[in-house]
Amino acid sequence: MLIIIIIAMIVVGLIIGALAGLIWKDNRPIGVKGDYIAAVISAIVMGLIDWYLIPALGFSDLMRNLGVIFEPALAALLVLWIIRKAKQ
Repeated sequence: MLIIIIIAMIVVGLIIGALAGLIWKDNRPIGVKGDYIAAVISAIVMGLIDWYLIPALGFSDLMRNLGVIFEPALAALLVLWIIRKAKQ
């Protein structure tokens, strides 16, 4: 199951990395590859944190699944936004 989650988070990170070019046109301070790498790493980290931390805090499996679905994409967008603001 863990392998499937990691693969899914890699896909989410790649999608968010591609969408970053559409969201912030002509603003890639770390380049295209940098956007993809930052988005994939942040999506994997947030996905794993959600997968292990949410049940440890006593929340239900539904909350864990919702967290794993939505939070990695939001975390990747947030990291890319922070990178752009820091480079300005």
